[in-house]
Amino acid sequence: MKKRLSKKIFILPFVVLTSLLTLKVSSIGKKNAGVLKPVKLHAAASAAMMYDSLGLETAGLSRQAFERAMTGYHKLVSEGKIQKDNIISIIDFSLPSTSKRLFVIDLEEGKVLFNTLVSHGRNSGKAMATSFSNRPESFKSSLGFYVTGDTYQGQHGYSLRLEGTELGINDKAMERGIVMHAADYVNDKLGKAQGYIGRSLGCPAVPVNVHKKIIGSIRNGTCLFIYSPDRQYLASSRVLQPAA
Repeated sequence: MKKRLSKKIFILPFVVLTSLLTLKVSSIGKKNAGVLKPVKLHAAASAAMMYDSLGLETAGLSRQAFERAMTGYHKLVSEGKIQKDNIISIIDFSLPSTSKRLFVIDLEEGKVLFNTLVSHGRNSGKAMATSFSNRPESFKSSLGFYVTGDTYQGQHGYSLRLEGTELGINDKAMERGIVMHAADYVNDKLGKAQGYIGRSLGCPAVPVNVHKKIIGSIRNGTCLFIYSPDRQYLASSRVLQPAA
């Protein structure tokens, strides 16, 4: 039977502390099993362990996307830009639009809350998003790190404002009206029929049947990272650069 998009995945619990991750490892398969003493690990090592424990490779998320997401997340947390540090959302544009390339992860509980389809801008490509822009009216997606804002009722119904944190890369998101919203063209049936799902004007649109739950989970100050192995972005992103 085909799994539902919003089905939760059971994983080991984790607690994230700014630049360090504290892992609480419990016995698998035993309800209310004893918890081992938390062990503090370096962020890079902890990110690698989390990636493996969450089964993210099997789910399709690239290790590079996850590791870079965690690097930027820790930096933004340390700078006080993230108000709710228990959630991170990752959109992996190294995957085609027919793949479930949005991952919403509860870092505190150690589980994937949502893994579903998400659109890219119509001028970024068809099946693959390969071209990106921060320019208004470009109708392209913008890569990089965002902080989620408040919600509102707009043209597409219940929507979530996104604030780009990277100068020259996505800082015009508010000006461009880049938000997360529902779209009926984000669905498996359309993707199978034409080889790619519908595209937006640059917004990360999500399926209608899960958009309210997703937006409700990530609104008001969580980290959203839109990833691509785009050389220009990876070279110019200050958020991803090592601390001096």
